[in-house]
Amino acid sequence: MAARCCSSSGVWLLTLNRGHAAGVTNATLLDRKCDTVFLPDVALGVGEAMRRREFIAFVGGAAVVWPVATRAQQQTIPLIGFLNVASADGYQPMVAAFRRGLYETGYVEGQNVAIEYRWAEGRTDRLPGLVAELVNHRVAVIAATSTPAALAAKAESTAIPIVFESGGDPLRLGLVASLSHPGGNVTGVTQLNAVVSPKRLELLHELLPSAGVMALLINPANPTLAEIETNGALSSAPNLGVELHVLHASSERDIEEAFAKLGQLGAKGLVIGADAFFTSRTKLLAALAARYKVPAVYENRDFAAAGGLLSYGGMITDSYRLTGVYVGRILKGEKPAELPVQQGTKIELFINLKTAKALGIAVPLTLSGRADEVIE
Repeated sequence: MAARCCSSSGVWLLTLNRGHAAGVTNATLLDRKCDTVFLPDVALGVGEAMRRREFIAFVGGAAVVWPVATRAQQQTIPLIGFLNVASADGYQPMVAAFRRGLYETGYVEGQNVAIEYRWAEGRTDRLPGLVAELVNHRVAVIAATSTPAALAAKAESTAIPIVFESGGDPLRLGLVASLSHPGGNVTGVTQLNAVVSPKRLELLHELLPSAGVMALLINPANPTLAEIETNGALSSAPNLGVELHVLHASSERDIEEAFAKLGQLGAKGLVIGADAFFTSRTKLLAALAARYKVPAVYENRDFAAAGGLLSYGGMITDSYRLTGVYVGRILKGEKPAELPVQQGTKIELFINLKTAKALGIAVPLTLSGRADEVIE
């Protein structure tokens, strides 16, 4: 910031560093190229040019006021808490979809909204502490993505608005009392991936009609979702004439041990339960399925794209986008209690024909014709 005297009028002009002219109040911008402003009569006294002493006093005061004003402006930017039970690895598409939802409501991260991310790295026991951190940061709303994160956020806070993204039934999970009128401080989006596990088993059986033994892989660290997955698949198995073994995995080592055990059990196919822990390890699951030559089905397209045989489930990225939209609407003043829970209606089927060929499986036209995408 510098000053000069206009030679023609003897009036002092104030020249600012580029980008700071907007912080000057009660001034008229004369030259936008050099950010020169004229301090009008109301600041100087009618008909008087600014004396050097007054000018210095003004500059000194501005140096104090402008940084304070800048900090005050920064403090007005709303802060969102983003919570997930998994790790950031593998969740870039979902986070991008969440940001896209925010954008649809007029919010852009780093411009007019800030986001505090918290990842539990697959450890559900860390979630209460992570929620407490977000509460201490005084976030305006918590986006609790994944069922464990949603349950933890609801248990820890009854005041901060919470928008969940879950693959389970929100009513059965106890997240809301009603889908149309949630009440309280919680609402959200469900893609119901956990409740379609019987259909995944059915699809696998359609490809392997002679297979009498199959397995279901669940994460015991997520007991609520694991129970939903297990009960659904076990109830469906007898109708298909399938003996179903339930395997547990809550670490990468557990996952490898589970795949190794499939041969001992005589399991000819594997259904992988919908879980954020598994989603963040989609490539590992696909690689192990290829190594052990096991026909396997999971919930999202990334699994089939990475070499898994089948993927069947709701559009997770769209659920994250809708979560972002709800967060944006709450930031604008809407109440969670008045926002009905949104249910994903789009279920997608992806088939990897290259993997099917490698496994010696002939995909019937009746199945490939129903696929949203056949990966070749």
